[in-house]
Amino acid sequence: MDSTATTTPFSTLIRTASHEQHTEAESSTFMGDMLGGRLGVDAYARYTEQLWFVYRALEDGAQALREDPVAGPFIQPELMRTAELERDLTHLRGGEWREGLEPLPATAAYAARVAECAREWPAGYIAHHYTRYLGDLSGGQIIRGTAEKTWGFERKGDGVRFYVFEQIPNPAAFKREYRELLDAVDADELEKQRIIEECKRAFALNTAVFRELGEVFPLSA
Repeated sequence: MDSTATTTPFSTLIRTASHEQHTEAESSTFMGDMLGGRLGVDAYARYTEQLWFVYRALEDGAQALREDPVAGPFIQPELMRTAELERDLTHLRGGEWREGLEPLPATAAYAARVAECAREWPAGYIAHHYTRYLGDLSGGQIIRGTAEKTWGFERKGDGVRFYVFEQIPNPAAFKREYRELLDAVDADELEKQRIIEECKRAFALNTAVFRELGEVFPLSA
């Protein structure tokens, strides 16, 4: 263990350790094509469907963790996204959007890992919580802006509600408080290192979803 680990805030360690995976996820071909406005709205809808499976695992697991000494402080209702995703999917796919909906294999693996951590390893669940929600509050806003411009969704309206955190009026302050929670997490150095490794795994799982979406929506199609 690096001697700086005890003096560097845990939130900083997490951010720097997962930087490479974060960059890889952001620079995936699928995300690049979507943010570049080169894909149709169907690709965006398929991406939103995959998110629904992941967030359902994340938020179904949250209920049982509210009183957990490690994960409990992170369970904040203003972050919850499932209802917004379902509203977006109704707008994108119609009222019967659930019919025949199947996750991509990578999505199923990602959701299964989130659910497993929620059940068996609350500290590992924090890694998934962090990578998803802080990403939504940050880079997610770029996706929202692109979707509104490319496919004509109403600003912060149906189709992009997933990215609109109505109960978080000051995202910068919220993210600062969230990092304070990370810094105060009830875990020893070894467990913190395991959380960081799970963070890297979360990014890898997410990147695998992008890769499979890229196979479904090759730009040459």
